[in-house]
Amino acid sequence: MKIETLKKSHLKRNIMLGVVAVLIISAVILNFTRAKYRTTQSIPLVNGTINYSLADLNAVAIYINGDSGYTKADTIPDGYVLNESESYCTINGEKDTSISLSYDTATKSLSVTPMTTKGTKCYLYFDEQKILLKDAILANSELKTDTPDFSKTSCTNGSNNGGNCGEETVGIYEETTSKGKTYYYRGDVENNYLVFADKYWRIIRINEDGTVRIIYSGEKSEVDAAGKETVLANGYDDSSTDYTQIQYSAFNSSYNASYYVGYTYTEGLQRPSTQNGVTASTIKGILDSWYSNNLQSYDNKIASGGSAGFCNDRNTRSGDSWVSSGTTFYYAAYERRSNGTPSYECSNTNDLYTTKIGLITADEVMYAGAAGTTSNYGYYLYTGNYYWTMSPYGFFGSVAWEFAVDSAGNLNNWYMTNAGPGVRPVISLKADVAISSGNGTSETPYVVS
Repeated sequence: MKIETLKKSHLKRNIMLGVVAVLIISAVILNFTRAKYRTTQSIPLVNGTINYSLADLNAVAIYINGDSGYTKADTIPDGYVLNESESYCTINGEKDTSISLSYDTATKSLSVTPMTTKGTKCYLYFDEQKILLKDAILANSELKTDTPDFSKTSCTNGSNNGGNCGEETVGIYEETTSKGKTYYYRGDVENNYLVFADKYWRIIRINEDGTVRIIYSGEKSEVDAAGKETVLANGYDDSSTDYTQIQYSAFNSSYNASYYVGYTYTEGLQRPSTQNGVTASTIKGILDSWYSNNLQSYDNKIASGGSAGFCNDRNTRSGDSWVSSGTTFYYAAYERRSNGTPSYECSNTNDLYTTKIGLITADEVMYAGAAGTTSNYGYYLYTGNYYWTMSPYGFFGSVAWEFAVDSAGNLNNWYMTNAGPGVRPVISLKADVAISSGNGTSETPYVVS
């Protein structure tokens, strides 16, 4: 009997000890959990961290923009930025516009402000970070501070120019116009190559409005008589001087009146008039057709108007008067070439075309390195062939003349119906156009994304 009583006593004691142990363990767990929810902590979020309170933040959803739109992801790739206008947070399913989101790509951390309400869920949308073409150009070029003499040619002596360089003002320069600042390439630069619409181009300048003017420099490949395709490294085939133009053509259908220098014209008038009928030049028709066949699908990247327009300056030289026929006179671009004073201004708005395709001006050729009738085989606009500009030269009583870059790289004059010069299209890419790769060299040209 004493033995049974002892056993019962031990059993009762063991039960009590077990209950106490369970209570102690439960209290410890509860206290730890409460402390955890009271404490603001940092945990890894994808590739970075976010400061948050576990009691406040329920979840974060990440979406990455790709070829098929935004898709959910577990990580944020390098080179992506938060689309703050698309990203948002909800509280218990209701969108809260008072919450601001930002993502620091350098530290890879997310900021959610304010974070004060339990049940918050955030939806983060990320886009690939754009490298704008205009920014890449300036980042990859040292801005020159010397002042070019536009009465002299520009190139590097010994660079396939026979020592004929007037001065070695080579690089990218800044010019201030009435519309703002423009940045232009001059001389035998080697960092203004571009690939756009599966074609090679050379960059002429960053226009005052941030658009980028480029001139056609050839297809990415050519096919020989045997049908063999050759992929060209830099948009210029040394064995084929006609490669850098789309075709040969006359500028206009007639030459015996001064108004034929117009990109469009009205018979008998210095400038076109819609009231009296406007006729497009031969070369405008060629360019418009080429644009339709080659660039129309890229139309949303090509600018028009403003400083991206094309100037067909029909002002006359100082002291000259305009006539439709019978008297010799020169246009203003001739005077600027003679004086070495090129200008990006288009002084008469009726001469400015807001089309999406046109030609280079004689002034732009001078900024690039041409001077008068002096040969320049070194600067980047030299191709070894004649090609048209958009600038009128003069009228010799019965023959209208337009400026063209000749086979020696200088600015010369050609009458309107001469079918010898080539056609090199010029366009301006919009200011928000980005690149996917490249640094502007012939080996690694800028590639428009």
